[in-house]
Amino acid sequence: MDRAQKEKLVEELGQIFESSGVVVVSHYAGLTVAEMQDLRAQMREAGGSVRVAKNKLAKIALEGKPNASISDLLNGMTVLAYSEDPVAAAKVVQEYAKGNEKLVILGGAMGETALDPAGVKAVAAMPSREELIASIVGCIGAPASNIAGAIGAPASNIASILSTVEDKAAA
Repeated sequence: MDRAQKEKLVEELGQIFESSGVVVVSHYAGLTVAEMQDLRAQMREAGGSVRVAKNKLAKIALEGKPNASISDLLNGMTVLAYSEDPVAAAKVVQEYAKGNEKLVILGGAMGETALDPAGVKAVAAMPSREELIASIVGCIGAPASNIAGAIGAPASNIASILSTVEDKAAA
């Protein structure tokens, strides 16, 4: 790898570190090519990516970035898992590590916050962006479905609902 390629790689890694919601650092010694491809596929499904890079180049790319604290984790055979969604990469890596003891989570970063392995596990337990959006939509849609159900109900039910609303407004 010549100097120009290294500079390009450092620039790419710098963009990854800057734009990612979460970066998880793990040791992957002993993973087969098929296992690594499986991890990559699972990460791609979740909207994230997996990157293996030379630790020295990754440390250079981390200089001046908000998540520079993870440079201490970059020793040995490390793999970087990252995603824009602050939860997706942590979820996938955590699930994969449960089923494959060769993948050892070292820690990571969520913005400026450094994460130890327990922190990555806690982030993985959080609901993803899609799950949060679905629950918010459910909360917003619930009153509308209640009103629609009431409109379809007999007139006596509508009258009782209106009187309840009137009582609440008066109180």
